[in-house]
Amino acid sequence: MDHATRLTLVTELRHLLEKGFAHGALEDACAGIPADKLNQRLPQVPYTIWELVEHIRIAQYDILDFSRNPAYETLDWPAAYWPDPAQPADEAAFQRTVQQISHDREEFLQLLQDPALDLLAPFPHGTGQSLLREAMLIADHNSYHLGQLILLRRLLGIWE
Repeated sequence: MDHATRLTLVTELRHLLEKGFAHGALEDACAGIPADKLNQRLPQVPYTIWELVEHIRIAQYDILDFSRNPAYETLDWPAAYWPDPAQPADEAAFQRTVQQISHDREEFLQLLQDPALDLLAPFPHGTGQSLLREAMLIADHNSYHLGQLILLRRLLGIWE
């Protein structure tokens, strides 16, 4: 892949991961949530706002770790990818989670910008995954759960 093509692709991936295009930005969906709604359960919804956002953080970090760590160890699915529902979060913990998502996303974007890394080359420690595939996985996973977060906020009456 030539330099100009790589630069264009990385720029598009950055916009997708940061802004979400049609889906919006995660930070916008997490803004202004009243503390008393973070752990509120609704009938037939298997997670709270806190649990959903913490799941996004855990999964995104796992993808980051896989992408940069040749000694990566697989997490136990699904238990390790969701927070303990018996451990609710306060507003400070929720804000730390949102900040960590942004931080880890930036760390991943730094990987994408590293000219020494081939976006298309399979990771030696994987089963065919490439950095490009992992970027698309983060975007897909986060946008899926972003839609759930907005729906949950609507059901709780805290979304326009």
